[in-house]
Amino acid sequence: MQQDAQRRAVPAGDDSSARRLIAVYPGSFDPVHNGHLDIARRAAGLVDELIVAVYATPSKQLLFSTEERVALWRETVADVGLANVRVEPFEGLVVEFARSVGAKAIVRGLRAVTDFELEFQQALMNRNLAPEIETLMIVTTLRQLFVSASLLKEVARLHGDLDGIVTPRVAAAIYAKLGMPHPLSRPASEQS
Repeated sequence: MQQDAQRRAVPAGDDSSARRLIAVYPGSFDPVHNGHLDIARRAAGLVDELIVAVYATPSKQLLFSTEERVALWRETVADVGLANVRVEPFEGLVVEFARSVGAKAIVRGLRAVTDFELEFQQALMNRNLAPEIETLMIVTTLRQLFVSASLLKEVARLHGDLDGIVTPRVAAAIYAKLGMPHPLSRPASEQS
């Protein structure tokens, strides 16, 4: 019975051993945080290659440039040893980027009901534009449920500790970008 299911899953004449499953995980990632990393790790376990696609021109105020966001992701991927993940900047429609790299899926992370509504609309539009590309939605872990890039930047601006929210390298980059000392580098008497 399992062989029948496998035969149905692979069209006749297809050499499935030669075909690699590539997925794209797009976002502005300003900056990458542990919630993003969790989704990337889990998606990387499902595909042959995951391309983290850093959107170059989102319609929001950014703390980091495209080059800095790509570099932070690349450092994070190297630090945690995700061998089948690469990071690339992109502009334009995510489905066009996905096509250009041979991706068959777009990965999105879900945190809350509000995420679902937006992601559902985007998935339907992407399906309309590129019916050959699937959307894979991965629900975040409970430990990362509260994490958002805008919230963590606000915490940093208010001298909060980002331990457990971002990697130490990303935390250092955020505090440096804000022109602030890392909260853990200040004497205990100055920490509030």
